[in-house]
Amino acid sequence: MKENVRTAVVGYGFAARTFHCPVITAVPELELAMIVQRSGHSCLQAYPSVRAVQDVREAYEDPDIDLIVITTPSTAHYSFVKDALLAGKHVVVEKPFTPTTEEADELIALAQDKGLVLSVFHNRRWDGDYLTLQEVVRRGLVGRITEAEFRWDRFSPNADPSRWRDAGAEGSGTFYDLGVHLIDQALTLFGLPDSVQAEVRTQRERTLAPDYFDVSLGYPDGLKVSVKSTLLARDPAPRYRLYGTEGSFVKYGEDPQENLLKAGRLPGSPGWGEEPQEMWGSLVANRDGLQFTGRLKTIPGCYDAYYRNVAEAIHGVSELDVKPEQARMAIRVIELGMQSHAEQRRVPFTP
Repeated sequence: MKENVRTAVVGYGFAARTFHCPVITAVPELELAMIVQRSGHSCLQAYPSVRAVQDVREAYEDPDIDLIVITTPSTAHYSFVKDALLAGKHVVVEKPFTPTTEEADELIALAQDKGLVLSVFHNRRWDGDYLTLQEVVRRGLVGRITEAEFRWDRFSPNADPSRWRDAGAEGSGTFYDLGVHLIDQALTLFGLPDSVQAEVRTQRERTLAPDYFDVSLGYPDGLKVSVKSTLLARDPAPRYRLYGTEGSFVKYGEDPQENLLKAGRLPGSPGWGEEPQEMWGSLVANRDGLQFTGRLKTIPGCYDAYYRNVAEAIHGVSELDVKPEQARMAIRVIELGMQSHAEQRRVPFTP
């Protein structure tokens, strides 16, 4: 294996421009070598040294390309990932992995058969607020967890059915787009649930895809984990609520890394991922008779850690952090959530 993992990015929409290309260039173990842009070569304005092509087959057929990053809409993930694996390339695919677990299972088996790295871009595991939440749980700061809530509220009242997210095709809508991130975080933190109950609705005019979800994951020890989102929240609720036998942790706001990337900043620059003190989460805890009430400093986020791990996994020196089997389980929760909504009942979790 060459020292640097030569990488081709397929697609040059919002995800590629904002997340993948900038973060890839910030990871020394990776080399952004090619961008597949179906129409035009605007990518060369930002990355003049890359090879810009319009046909994805050039990425598949180039023997110098090690890793292919799929940033196309989720409705097309299956075919692009399958073709890249058949071409002998390692693959990173944008979330959600695939619209169905059946497709995910086929791709996982293909990657295993080919001995290739396959990962899904669940970068939100490296949001600073989520990293902080993980530490609160790991250190037992609020005692035994009894309830947790993960929310992604936005105010975006105008749907556009010409966009894939609002168009209603399989794999579209906020349940797949935003919900899969929150579900992945919940499963990473608490493991697989025993049951799933969900309400999935369309609230905005003109949208053809679900734009609201409220999911309850049940666990054997009585833990309840809620995953929710609406696009009609002018005043968003807390991003995270964590309640336990000895305290609570509440965090508002969103990780700053996306806005930093939009502003042209790169991971590793001074102050990367740091939040101002007024955005830190609130911790109220009672341990050993001592009461604490105050702000908990947010751990800086680090999206580059995702891609650094992918490069190390390709080199065989680290275990892959975001395994395709984990991303597949998030899709399974969505499938069961849709079943729960259709049947108006809580359904048992089945892999």
